[in-house]
Amino acid sequence: MNVVIIDCFDSFTYNLYQLVGSLGGNPIPLTCNKSLQDVINEEPDRIILSPGPGTPKDAGISADVIRMFAGKVPILGVCLGHQTIIDTFGGTIARMDRPIHGMTSRIQNSGQGIFSGTPPQFMAARYHSLAAKAQSLPADFTITATAVDDGAIMAVSHTKYPLYGLQFHPESIMTPEGRTIMKNFLQRGGEC
Repeated sequence: MNVVIIDCFDSFTYNLYQLVGSLGGNPIPLTCNKSLQDVINEEPDRIILSPGPGTPKDAGISADVIRMFAGKVPILGVCLGHQTIIDTFGGTIARMDRPIHGMTSRIQNSGQGIFSGTPPQFMAARYHSLAAKAQSLPADFTITATAVDDGAIMAVSHTKYPLYGLQFHPESIMTPEGRTIMKNFLQRGGEC
């Protein structure tokens, strides 16, 4: 299974690469300054949009990848990738009152889709200064996880497409359920 990882120049990208490889996927990293044709040429079975610095406007081809492949290839956005998915569909991403970097939070989740087989709450690593605003979440998205401590949106899923966003980092050792979440995404495109 070809898993294209759009790398927004973030060190966590290679943790995603290793996690995907350990689960039997063929990770193919492409930096976000490549062309959309480069992504098409890899014939992806899954696409992961990586974390990275900055805002969705700094995520290179990520928005174009979302527009091109949403509904055709399952897509998972992590941190900046999550924010870019929401931004691309018209949601608002804003600076948080209190940035959270290198800390864990208890995550309350739906137990469905990519969260199938995880407990209702688990600890997860957070590294972000920006977050999606619930009141501006596009109508085609459902909030599937929130942070217990501050109520921030931690995960969304599209109501029609296999399109998922995680604000937290499933590839981090500080997210014990990250492997299960990634396995669900890779094996079933998140449809569990």
